[in-house]
Amino acid sequence: MGKRLISQRRGRGTSTYSAHSHRWNIQIKHRAYDLLEKEGMLTGIVKDLTHCKGHTAPIAIVKYDNGEYNYVFAPIGLKVGATVYTGIKGKPTVGSTLPLSSIPEGTIISNIESKPADGGSFVRASGAGAKLLTITEKGVEVVMPSKKRKLFSPLCRATIGKIAGAGKKEKPLVKAGTKFHMMKARGKLYPRTSGVAMNAVDHPFGSGRGRHAGKPLTAPRFAPPGRNVGKIKARRTGKKR
Repeated sequence: MGKRLISQRRGRGTSTYSAHSHRWNIQIKHRAYDLLEKEGMLTGIVKDLTHCKGHTAPIAIVKYDNGEYNYVFAPIGLKVGATVYTGIKGKPTVGSTLPLSSIPEGTIISNIESKPADGGSFVRASGAGAKLLTITEKGVEVVMPSKKRKLFSPLCRATIGKIAGAGKKEKPLVKAGTKFHMMKARGKLYPRTSGVAMNAVDHPFGSGRGRHAGKPLTAPRFAPPGRNVGKIKARRTGKKR
């Protein structure tokens, strides 16, 4: 009897395919969207810059004038001791968190909320930045890092500036062990064996002479889990004309 496919084993949720929870010891979210932010602003001071193993970007620890502490993704140019603002009347400086309606057009932003007061969902990786294109009646149009344009509610908040830590992936890993530990921290399996290199009992593409699948790479639309490999639910098949 052959082994289950990787996609089948992932469904069990064992430690091999899950990230270690102790690495995610810092939760990066915008502070609560209360009356202080809806009607005024809070001033904060950057106390320190730190790192969390569960995030690729550097993190800034901010203390607000009401005594609250919060973690934000550190944008490029943010320093210890810098002043940042949060709220509808805040100044649009680097590191400040404002509603999209209060941010000037053409500004580079990050950690954008998907819905008002959700804490931030988009553009959160190191080196990531989106551009606030225009503010219209339908909403605020933002150019995402993928060059795709997306509409947001004017009440959604974002942090001004491009997240620091760009070029992290440009440094070569050099050794396979380094990549193994990097992938392990994120719950990814590495190294991963190719299906055509397996035996026939272990994978639908296994066995045969040479490294070829021996059958179409596009999986059948209603294939069972043990056969559902290759190109899943492809929009089209065959050569382009």
